[in-house]
Amino acid sequence: MLVWTLAIPVAFLLGSVPSGLLIARAKGVDIRAHGSGNIGATNVWRVLGKGPGLLCFGVDMAKGLVPTLGAGLAAGVVGKAAVPAGDAWLWLATVAAAILGHMYSPWIGFKGGKGVATGFGALLGVYPLLTGPALGAFAAWVVIAKMSRYVSLASCVAAVSLPLWLGLTIETLSDVPDRHVRAVPFYVVAGLLAVVVLLKHRANIGRLLKGTENRIGQRVDPKA
Repeated sequence: MLVWTLAIPVAFLLGSVPSGLLIARAKGVDIRAHGSGNIGATNVWRVLGKGPGLLCFGVDMAKGLVPTLGAGLAAGVVGKAAVPAGDAWLWLATVAAAILGHMYSPWIGFKGGKGVATGFGALLGVYPLLTGPALGAFAAWVVIAKMSRYVSLASCVAAVSLPLWLGLTIETLSDVPDRHVRAVPFYVVAGLLAVVVLLKHRANIGRLLKGTENRIGQRVDPKA
């Protein structure tokens, strides 16, 4: 219990580090005043270029991966397909804490990014039950991004596909008794994450419907 008591607030604090803002500030740019105004990797890439964008994505992903994987290792649940319900909920609370910290950072007025990169990292850390679904959702993101050239659309599709990938993963665990019942906490969180990502992208969805959403490759001049 001590592990989770420490892991959840630590995950929130790590998630709350406004990495995109700090990376852009190192370049002399307030990322909130350019492009979409978001501090996430997509806007950093659009305003500052590929290098800073990839750096931001990597750091944001690590903010989710480090606390969830670290807590799982400390609690002895990493690698287990049958996680006790109490540990499952607390492990998933650690996932949620990292994502919410990124979305609602107290250091910048409880604002933040959209949680996609941090969520991806956090899910990867919940091995094995959410690692496979996270990779499946990422594959869906890559396919949709390449086809449409819209990061927002790819992110929404990836999030919605997450519960489906989880179902496929659970089906492979034929040696685990009552595997679907044991997986209820993971189904609940996967569904909630999909809803949260869609809500955070509602402005993007509106622009997609109007045909005004920026495509991958469009740059914003930070000097403008």
